[in-house]
Amino acid sequence: MADKAPRGAIVVVDYGMGNLRSVWQALVRVAPGREVVVSADPAVVAAAERVVFPGQGAMPDCMREIDARGLRAAVLDAARNKPFLGICIGQQMLFEHSEEGDVAGLGVIAGRVRRFPAERMLDGTGSRLKVPHMGWNEVRQAREHGLWRGIADGTRFYFVHSYFVAPSDPDCVVGTTDYGVLFTSAVAQDNIFAIQCHPEKSATAGLAMLANFVAWKP
Repeated sequence: MADKAPRGAIVVVDYGMGNLRSVWQALVRVAPGREVVVSADPAVVAAAERVVFPGQGAMPDCMREIDARGLRAAVLDAARNKPFLGICIGQQMLFEHSEEGDVAGLGVIAGRVRRFPAERMLDGTGSRLKVPHMGWNEVRQAREHGLWRGIADGTRFYFVHSYFVAPSDPDCVVGTTDYGVLFTSAVAQDNIFAIQCHPEKSATAGLAMLANFVAWKP
């Protein structure tokens, strides 16, 4: 997990929000022989072959830390030019604006981040659903993508979140999940794949997704 890496490494962006060790461990497991580094250094992110952008916490705090650590430009460049995987808050920050704290995101993908609507948080029996949405849930694949390779439609992944992305362009939606409302749980745009769940905590399916990312040539 050293904060340096040779050119060509897989770099996990560290902006101080959350324990990134589980993401690093999962990537090391699926990418034997590859250099996998967790780094807060913009130069290391800039030199990466592919970038993983995870995170947890509140959107305003995450955006503040990205800027405080001087990472915005390096993350934006990676999101435009390299294989790029956004996870959880790392997905949400790619969008233009979030209802959480009424804060602007990075604006890489057109759309907004919305909170689960309290009045609609009911299951099929009318019982109240809890927010945050926490636990295992199905991801329905909206269209084919390289990161779905070997993963069955409707596979369950692990979620922890109170907000979800609402893309302006429906063509970028590659996965949906039902939790009171049908929400977008995975998006893809050019060299970007971003998902609301945590593949590093999603057992075999999550490891398969990470392995697909390591091999992905967008």
